[in-house]
Amino acid sequence: MFEFLKKPAPPPTEPTAAPARGLFGRLRERLSTRASSLARDLGAWLPGRKIDAELLDELELRLLTADVGIPATERILDDLRRRVARRELADLDALLAALRHSITELLTPVARPLEIGAARPFVTLVVGVNGSGKTTSIGKLAHRLKQRGLSVMLAAGDTFRAAAVEQLQVWGERNEVPVIAQAPGADPAAVIFDALAAARARGIDVLLADTAGRLQNQSHLMEELKKVRRVLGRQDPTAPHEVLLVLDASQGQNALSQARVFHEALGVTGLVLTKLDGTAKGGIVIAIATELGIPLRFVGVGEAITDFGEFDVEDFVTALLAAPATA
Repeated sequence: MFEFLKKPAPPPTEPTAAPARGLFGRLRERLSTRASSLARDLGAWLPGRKIDAELLDELELRLLTADVGIPATERILDDLRRRVARRELADLDALLAALRHSITELLTPVARPLEIGAARPFVTLVVGVNGSGKTTSIGKLAHRLKQRGLSVMLAAGDTFRAAAVEQLQVWGERNEVPVIAQAPGADPAAVIFDALAAARARGIDVLLADTAGRLQNQSHLMEELKKVRRVLGRQDPTAPHEVLLVLDASQGQNALSQARVFHEALGVTGLVLTKLDGTAKGGIVIAIATELGIPLRFVGVGEAITDFGEFDVEDFVTALLAAPATA
């Protein structure tokens, strides 16, 4: 076990964001200014329309193309059709209020923030496919945990991707937290096992373990993740205490497919949805919540540290259904 002693490159300049707008305020701006946003679709299409079965059929198609998914869309439309039958939806405002209520009802059960339990160190295994924003999310999460007064250590378990260790070291330097690493090509399970030993020896509160990105259909790589989990259990039978899956929201239904496979293999306990600002609609959040019910811990809407935060249902639904931005 050793830590790389080479000084990492200086952290890149962090993009800035106006804190006053808030995380979901920035998401609202980005969703509503997209030409294909759900908010813009509804704002342009619904006014002046009669609330009837034909309109609801068209709304169903728009929800499906917004990546809301079949199960969630069916539940939303079933609720709206019952309301139409009871003549509760007399105008656009009533329809939007009912749509907001239905989506909020689907998302509320999964809006559960990450709780750091009593175990020390609290071991969080972070997994996901290449390009999902996994390592960056680790760095931003480390920043949040430090702000809460917790000590943090990072484990560089991605020993295959070029510059993966260096990228994690940059975040370690930025957050002033130790990074445990070994030589490129080392056994990831051994790296994370040694990191856990180091974290226990130093009295660290939280260990965040990076892993190599992998496609969900690469069974041998999924087996490697299972090995990491088994090896951790040799030191602490309760570890890992959190398996955090990072998903790129702009991948749409493919992100849902990834979540299914990772959950089956590892028992995912929490999700991070990144790049919400890069998705045309944002409906994939609803699809994942409905079909899998895995707690949604954090979302990311940009590159800055302030563009990463806990998922808030009310704020998200407001951003999703906000009126389109005007020039």
